[in-house]
Amino acid sequence: MSGAFKEVAPLEFPHVLGSDFAGTVTAVGAGVARFSTGDEIFGLGLARAAGSMASMTSSPPSFTTGTMAEYAIFDADTPALAHRPAGLPAEQAATLPIAALTALALLRAGNFAPGTKALVIGAAGGVGGAVVPLLAAQGVHVIATAIPADESYVRGLGAAETIDHSSADTAAETLRRHPGGVDALVNLVLPGPALAGPARVVRPGGPLLTVAFPSPDPSTGFRTVYTRARPGDLDEVAALAVKGTLPSTVSRRYPLAEAARAYRDLVHEHVRGKLMING
Repeated sequence: MSGAFKEVAPLEFPHVLGSDFAGTVTAVGAGVARFSTGDEIFGLGLARAAGSMASMTSSPPSFTTGTMAEYAIFDADTPALAHRPAGLPAEQAATLPIAALTALALLRAGNFAPGTKALVIGAAGGVGGAVVPLLAAQGVHVIATAIPADESYVRGLGAAETIDHSSADTAAETLRRHPGGVDALVNLVLPGPALAGPARVVRPGGPLLTVAFPSPDPSTGFRTVYTRARPGDLDEVAALAVKGTLPSTVSRRYPLAEAARAYRDLVHEHVRGKLMING
């Protein structure tokens, strides 16, 4: 929406926004055997202009005409689409793909062991709603940044501690509580140049992971992790949601006619969890 990726993914307008979705198959193309008319599915796709970005998301890449619509077209043969199990509500399924697949990629990159301490910056956001519970489920002691209004929410996700980043320096407060530092840092919101301070709380050799744009210089020790759908990942995500490990994080709901307002709220207001648009 900001145009930050316009050099990588130049769009033609009018352009339909939207990547994550849950819906019902109304038709399939010739040769498609994986899905049938009437199937309930969920997943994600990117605009064809995304090109190489979509190739990073899944292989083969997943493209769509845009999910902020009553109907959308997707490439069927991609791990970024999956059947939605009956125990997973469509509303929750539609919020999971990017957030949960990003969280899985972070957990794999960090190789977190039970008992380790991880500082998660931006825990109350959409991706945080998947990262925090998955880390907690692995026995990780999560220290989450959150404003006071979001403290109970992130603790409900599984955070053991919270730091109010609006009133205290996150790095200083982390070191005050844990003088020896923590084992890992997971950054979900801060741009690369702002990561030098928080990085000092991590013990030597601990993973420094980020998903935010712009990425930090690799010389800083940070590793940028990308959303990635591997075969079976969305089935795993669905199973975790049905089990209750991944909770629903929908904080606001909008009808499709108010999609533009939802995007304005996403950009200009503080958002907890996910915004849901029902077609």
